Amino acid sequence: MTLLITILAFVVALGCLIVVHEFGHYLMARACGVKVLRFSVGFGKALWSKPLGRDRTEWVIAAFPLGGYVKMLDEHEGVVAPEDLPRAFNRQSVWRRLAIVVAGPAANFLLAIALYWALFVIGLPGIKPVIGEPPPGTPAQLAGFATGDTLVKIGDEPVVTWQDARWILLQRAVQKSAVTIEVRGSRGDLDWRKLDLSGLTPADLDSDFLRALGLTRQPLKLKPVIGSVANGGAAERAGLKAGDEVVAIGNQRIESWDEVVKIVRAEPGSPLVIEVRRGGAPQPAVAVTPEVVLENGNRIGRIGAAPQVDRSALAGLMVEVRYGPLESLAKALHKTWDTSVFSLKMLGKMIVGEVSLKNLSGPITIADYAGQSAQSGAASYLLFLALISISLGVLNLLPIPLLDGGHLMYYMIEIFKGRPISDRAIEIGQHVGMALLFTLMALALYNDIHRLIGG
Repeated sequence: MTLLITILAFVVALGCLIVVHEFGHYLMARACGVKVLRFSVGFGKALWSKPLGRDRTEWVIAAFPLGGYVKMLDEHEGVVAPEDLPRAFNRQSVWRRLAIVVAGPAANFLLAIALYWALFVIGLPGIKPVIGEPPPGTPAQLAGFATGDTLVKIGDEPVVTWQDARWILLQRAVQKSAVTIEVRGSRGDLDWRKLDLSGLTPADLDSDFLRALGLTRQPLKLKPVIGSVANGGAAERAGLKAGDEVVAIGNQRIESWDEVVKIVRAEPGSPLVIEVRRGGAPQPAVAVTPEVVLENGNRIGRIGAAPQVDRSALAGLMVEVRYGPLESLAKALHKTWDTSVFSLKMLGKMIVGEVSLKNLSGPITIADYAGQSAQSGAASYLLFLALISISLGVLNLLPIPLLDGGHLMYYMIEIFKGRPISDRAIEIGQHVGMALLFTLMALALYNDIHRLIGG
């Protein structure tokens, strides 16, 4: 069932983003008087096609779904009837051609803005930015953070949710500079902490950089009751079930779920004797061997069991973020711009080696995120769509031949030179662009497979 949801969520997301992107090109082409021959979602063999409209534009759904295109009337791609020459793409002014190309990425940015606006108006659930106890020796502990501190501001930016804190700190972490954070202590007093981010490594940014800083969410105090077990995990193999109450591990009596986690994490690959009560009745002790997982370069144990969550206690850690229509629009514009700029900065830092290329994700990882967000609820899925839509817009604006940004590069050169660049230059650019895109796709796919193998 989970696999089916992942596939459906991925297909819906991909189809939506491709249609929006290509529809941007289509609408601008029509507005500029260019004749559109085909609107295709996907590449390769047509699975469905239908001519529609005055120009009999062929609307196509093709076999290979990772992309799409709008084919316009163009003398470079075939013979054009004399009466249709004024409607050929290549006969348009450079400014019109530029507008048609920009319209695709622009449509992706507009979709993201619309999604963020709707979510801000309806209301987004979030986790209050209250931190747990920082581990000794971490930057957070050295800066004076304490259990129960609530993050109020990071620099000049207000913090409402833990998600806000993570996003703002991620941007600062890439810069590796110190940041001043305003906190409200457990007694309600305001204070400032100076957090040093200079010690973060590319490996930290690849994983949970907040844990490397020592900033973790204040844990919910949970009873040691299993809420669910992962299929094929160590807990399931040992016969543990949802509803089991852990009463002892080895010789240690257990009072909270935190104790379970602490012991399991500390014993990767070592058998643990676990005693549970099921339906109030003691059960025979079982041996469970935590699977070995790498986290920030350290070996930790994991048995594939999640706690039973007290919904009333969880509600106390949650907050809803909601704004009026106009303020939501401003927030949506800022969020889209912020994410776009940060994406470009990350790409730049990957090129110079300051951020690992492991951050590149391919279709397998994107599909996995699509499935996870869909199962987390409508709001999470729409946030995922907004983020991927921005990523698609930014990617297409890169000055790589074959992408929209490559065409924009050609048109900018044409504006400065006063004439189009030669067909030979375009041909060379296509070969270079194809090589770059193939390399990026191969690297992203390698990262996907590495994540699958490495868990």
